[in-house]
Amino acid sequence: MTLPVSTNPNQPGADTVRAIEAIVMVAMEPVPSDQLAQLLEQPLAVIESLCGELAAAYAEAGHGFELVKVAGGWRYQSHADLSPYVERFLLDGQRARMSGAALETLAIIAYKQPLSRAQIASIRGVDPDGVIRTLHARGYVQEVGRDSGPGQAILYGTTPAFLEKLGLASLTDLPPIAEFVPGADVVEALEHGLRIDPQADAHG
Repeated sequence: MTLPVSTNPNQPGADTVRAIEAIVMVAMEPVPSDQLAQLLEQPLAVIESLCGELAAAYAEAGHGFELVKVAGGWRYQSHADLSPYVERFLLDGQRARMSGAALETLAIIAYKQPLSRAQIASIRGVDPDGVIRTLHARGYVQEVGRDSGPGQAILYGTTPAFLEKLGLASLTDLPPIAEFVPGADVVEALEHGLRIDPQADAHG
């Protein structure tokens, strides 16, 4: 790959190219050219030219990624013709299921929020610290306030990502919890259906 400016540290401009790569690599959103120009103390025209040449160099080298200008800024993204592999990878990652304990805790927080760790523990009967860390890492729960009582315990609630994952506009769209608690007649029917009848089994 021939870069627009050699990455040899001894050649003028090399640090600018490397800095562009480093900044765009770690950015969560597309980085505007004027922001790069300000950060790197370079004229806007120089930044635009270097980014364009850098993008062309990546394309010429045939990498699986590309530098593109979108939404008014520059970002790295996987090459379009490799989308089937990227989609397969993303779908594979989604197969990682949460444990039953995590799902139970998430349901408690969703329906009873805001809740403290102690309140969650009193409902579940076990220490929820590890599970809460997992849910927080996945972006499903967040700290939403402090309890007004002694110690001012942290209160937890669900995040917008939780609603997005379930396809809900707001928490009011959660199904009534009673829908998940079967009535006595349903329980009786289930018990009857699952009951083993020795005589029937012997004749079966």
